Order: sequence, then C-alpha cells, then structure tokens
Amino acid sequence: MAKVFDCITSQLQDFIAAQKIFFVGSAPLSPDGHVNLSPKGLDCLRLLSPHQVAYLDLTGSGNETSAHLEENGRITLMFCAFEEPPCILRLYGRGTTILPNSPEWNSLYSLFSPMPGTRQIIVVDVQRVQTSCGFGVPLYEYQGQRPTLVNWADKKGEQGVKDYQKQKNVVSIDGLATPLSKLP
Repeated sequence: MAKVFDCITSQLQDFIAAQKIFFVGSAPLSPDGHVNLSPKGLDCLRLLSPHQVAYLDLTGSGNETSAHLEENGRITLMFCAFEEPPCILRLYGRGTTILPNSPEWNSLYSLFSPMPGTRQIIVVDVQRVQTSCGFGVPLYEYQGQRPTLVNWADKKGEQGVKDYQKQKNVVSIDGLATPLSKLP
C-alpha cells in the first residue's frame, strides 16, 4: 500500500505538523558500521519547501547522523501516526549539517525558537516522499514533551554544552569525524 509522491504535498505537510515525534535514520558506508536511528521531539522541524526540510539538532550523547552525513549524505526521516487515521511517511534524501559558524546559520536558525543546547541544523533535500499504511503502528496518547534535555543544557550553560560537545560529539561510534571536529 505504499504510495510515492513528487513532493511533500500540502496534505502531507499538515500530517507532519500534527506529529509530536519523528525518527531520523542514517548509516555509514562501511558494512561493519552501525545504522543509527534517533527519535526527535520538541518543536524542532521546519518545512522549507515541498522538497526540503530542516530540523534543529540539540546536543546529545552522540552525533551519528552528522558523521554519516559528512561521509555520505544519506538520510531518512520517518513520521508515524499514533492516532487515527494510520499513516507512515518517509522522506528520503541527502542531508547537510549547518553549524553556527556557517553562512546559512542565521537565516535558518531564525525559523526556530531558541533552545539551550542547540548543536547544529540538519537540512534535508528530499528526493523521495513515500507513505505506507501504518496499520501495525499502535495507538498512543500524547502527554507532552519531556523538558529533560533542555533543562540539562540550560543547567550546563553555553560553555558547559560546548565542552560536552568537544568530548562526546566530534567522532561517531564508528570513528567517523563529525563537522564539529572542524571547529576550534
């Protein structure tokens, strides 16, 4: 029951806007490397056009997606309806990591509400838009966003977050350098 679209239609844009969580998938080229799948919440996704999206990436314990994008650019975003009607939407594309020192940063960052712990922005040029039924996805009731990550970054402070990023976010678990490794 998969259906492919030429772009992110207005109906699919509405579907994306209604979701409280999405998932990001990426992988290194090495067959021995680890496939990464990350859940994303908070108000961190923006539709830039029917063929492009961006998400504000907050500091986390790893930086796998950014390392994979640096190596090969492949990325998939997946949205699941946990309420009726059922639907799964996948956006397949090529991603780019935008760091705070990048020329594009200010124009992209202005689209988001500032959040403590902001690390980078991931921009995805969408090459394939596909839906599937989602009949096997369970129903869940949304209770709210967790404040834990934002509170953690706020408590650490800007310099504490930068220090953490230098310790934990410059190399992937497979030894691939992330764009953060290029910062002074």
